Amino acid sequence: MERLTEEQITKELEQLPKWKRLDEKWVARKYHFKNYLAGVRFVDQIAEYAEGKNHHPFISIDYKAVTLKITSWQAKGLTDVDFEMVKHFDELYEAAEK
Repeated sequence: MERLTEEQITKELEQLPKWKRLDEKWVARKYHFKNYLAGVRFVDQIAEYAEGKNHHPFISIDYKAVTLKITSWQAKGLTDVDFEMVKHFDELYEAAEK
């Protein structure tokens, strides 16, 4: 896993407008659901996917909102794997009960 350049990160984020860069190392997004259990079911899907990839986001459940935050520890920043995963998270959200 190789850390992306600033130019590469900017390019990726242009395609993912709902994802926000928190600092040099993290991107995050908040997802909204109609109820608590819909958010929990979404988190379960995220957890299964992340476990299969052995690359885990920070997950926060705040009633009807789920926030995901991700980085690559080994690379000390953002990598292709992070952006591959956030794109999949967005696909899971689009298919989720909202």
